[in-house]
Amino acid sequence: TMFRRGFILFLPRLVGLLVVACCSVSIVYMLACTPKGDNQQLALPRVHSPTVKEGYEAILQEREEQHRNYIISLKKQIAQLKAELQGRTEQLKNMQNQYPDSLDIQLDHSKPEKAQANLLAFLRSQVDKAEVHSGVKLSTEYAAVPFESFTLQKVYQLETGLTRHPEEKPVRKDKRDELIEVIELAVGSLNKPDGVSKAKPRVYTASDFVEGIYRTEKNKGTLYELTFKGDAKHQFKKIVLFRPFGPVMKVKNENINMADTLINVIVPLAKRASKFRQFMQNFREMGIQQDGRIHLTVVYFGKEQMNEVKSILENTAKSANFKNFTFIQLNEEFSRGKGLDVGARFWKGNNVVLFFCDVDIYFTAEFLNSCRLNTQPGKKVFYPVLFSQYNPSIIYGHHDSIPSLEQQLIIKKETGFWRDFGFGMTCQYRSDFINIGGFDLDIKGWGGEDVHLYRKYLHSNLMVIRTPVRGLFHLWHEKQCLDELTPEQYKMCMQSKAMNEASHGQLGMLVFKQEIETHLHRQKLSSKKT
Repeated sequence: TMFRRGFILFLPRLVGLLVVACCSVSIVYMLACTPKGDNQQLALPRVHSPTVKEGYEAILQEREEQHRNYIISLKKQIAQLKAELQGRTEQLKNMQNQYPDSLDIQLDHSKPEKAQANLLAFLRSQVDKAEVHSGVKLSTEYAAVPFESFTLQKVYQLETGLTRHPEEKPVRKDKRDELIEVIELAVGSLNKPDGVSKAKPRVYTASDFVEGIYRTEKNKGTLYELTFKGDAKHQFKKIVLFRPFGPVMKVKNENINMADTLINVIVPLAKRASKFRQFMQNFREMGIQQDGRIHLTVVYFGKEQMNEVKSILENTAKSANFKNFTFIQLNEEFSRGKGLDVGARFWKGNNVVLFFCDVDIYFTAEFLNSCRLNTQPGKKVFYPVLFSQYNPSIIYGHHDSIPSLEQQLIIKKETGFWRDFGFGMTCQYRSDFINIGGFDLDIKGWGGEDVHLYRKYLHSNLMVIRTPVRGLFHLWHEKQCLDELTPEQYKMCMQSKAMNEASHGQLGMLVFKQEIETHLHRQKLSSKKT
């Protein structure tokens, strides 16, 4: 009974506390839900206030204004997204125009047959870009991309050529375009929104590029690693890209009949009867006896030693029963370009392959076939890189005797070098030579005319085949640089003279010959004392 009385007395107090708590919660809720103005909180209108209607209208108007501003903000964002989407669409269209099939290959995985067809079409377009079917115009003589030749046993490549520099600009158009494309792709990747950071993204440009490295595995592709400046000092961004190579595909399968393809070998000459005798021995063996589809045109300047040269030519022709030769004599100062131009234009027969040659050149029958196979009227001209022989007296100075000429013709680092700065020995059809305009006849003496003709072909749509060949040699001879040459010609002549003597190692042995002999002498004395 005492417990019941206590509970009855406590119950009104509990109810009062609950009522007070409910009222407090209600007041807090209304204060929290009251809309805010620009600078202060809107007052909640009292229920019995005469302005209750105007208060709620003000609240509704404020809420409507907030929603209107929100809608305007959304519209701006949508417009920005549409503009960005349109820009990305234009970029995609440009990429599709440039690489129309590569994107389909990547995106259309649901249709394997279509992807395969697109892959083949894309690879064919790559073949078209690679000068397989036609040539492209090039800017300089160093812009032509050289081929590398090989047999089952050996590869003949230009890696040890003398025109390379430890630091140089990417002169070749293919290499320059490749690196520009890679840098632009890396910059575009850096500027692509990541969707995570809310801060305003930094805009990268090519000027932020620090350095890059790349390597190519010919059966896989090219790997690029490019480094860019970061957001702060000592911070960097690195982009790694990979260009995969496609599979090998057949481009052509054709039969080539060279049985009736005649080569007209044109040799300009002044004096040098002994060298001409050596040349005719090579011409008789390789051109007449082994090949047989050949004509020789000799353009001789002046009259000194002319009878001796004619006698050598006629005796060789008589002994070999060879009648396909022409001898042209010009009473003027020697000009290599003039001699070759006259010899080419003198020909009156059908279209013929012209081989512009010098008297100090040795060629094989295999080279003559290469000359035919790499020329095509209106399509291709052939600029072989010949192997230039060093001075035999230096190369074989430590031997008892100098080997025969045939034994000297070995392609090794110690015996010579690929003459990749020379453009004088070339094969092309006469029709292409005439159409291109021939030689610049204003160039006199030695050097310059060959480069001028080479540039003409590079600036045309003809394909220039540039490759080292194993059957074409420049025989060493002492070079005379005449005082009559222009300063530029004289400089070119002296550079060629310096390069022709020996390898760097062999020249070094000559320079330090005295030190080497002194060392050997000391060693000999030391061994006697012991």
